[in-house]
Amino acid sequence: MTSRPVSWVNTAYPFAAAYFLATGRLDWVFVLGTLFFLIPYNLLMYGINDVFDYESDLLNARKGGVEGAVLDRRHHRFILWAAVVSTVPFLVVLALVGDTVANIVLAVSIFAVVAYSAPGLRFKERPFLDSITSSTHFVSPAVYGLALAQVPFTGGIAAFLAAFFLWGVASHAFGAVQDIVPDREGSIASIGTVLGARFTVRFAFAAYAGAGVLMLWTAVPFAALLVVPYLLNVAPYLRVTDATSATANAAWKRFLWLNYLTGFLVTLTLIWLILNR
Repeated sequence: MTSRPVSWVNTAYPFAAAYFLATGRLDWVFVLGTLFFLIPYNLLMYGINDVFDYESDLLNARKGGVEGAVLDRRHHRFILWAAVVSTVPFLVVLALVGDTVANIVLAVSIFAVVAYSAPGLRFKERPFLDSITSSTHFVSPAVYGLALAQVPFTGGIAAFLAAFFLWGVASHAFGAVQDIVPDREGSIASIGTVLGARFTVRFAFAAYAGAGVLMLWTAVPFAALLVVPYLLNVAPYLRVTDATSATANAAWKRFLWLNYLTGFLVTLTLIWLILNR
């Protein structure tokens, strides 16, 4: 529950797709990296979040299910140990496999996972940095896959990664809207609590649109259309207020499943790209 199984694919897929497209291989490194970003990575990311957000999660009506566990305090130590024990062996092997660049990317990825929720850092409470860090959680596995494969960065790859990053920033910002009231009650700052619901939704809408524009400079410019469902999902909330911000949860639930539809379309796009190389 704490590792959010519904979201496992969101981190494993970027690594797997990037590594496979770059190397054309389904080798043991592909399997190891995909498994790492599938489960241990998510347990580390969300486990730390659930432990150190416990008090504020108690005030949040949407917590306690698919959108995040509310763990009794007696489980906190176990979750933290489980996250560390399941993560470290993978990191050791991956560090031995990768070169300096790949290891730097991996280190940045893990730092972002820990820094988002861990006491003393708590990037999730630093407006804008919260959205940037959250996006790093999902984009860095793809960057790591490319770095592990030692692929030279082209303009097209840079445009794709920038588009992916903007998508992540937009998704986090919009997700923060539904939590504005409980976050304020729990004295937690976020991009939503600082900018307000209406401005945050408009910021997310613009970021999604920017991601679509950037995709026009990639090898699959028609993939820019993939942002349209996200724009349609956000659009009804462009005039939302702080008082009605909780209504955005309906769109957030659609977002969780929308990612699966998008992933399916992305897979078809990648197959088309491979067949037309």
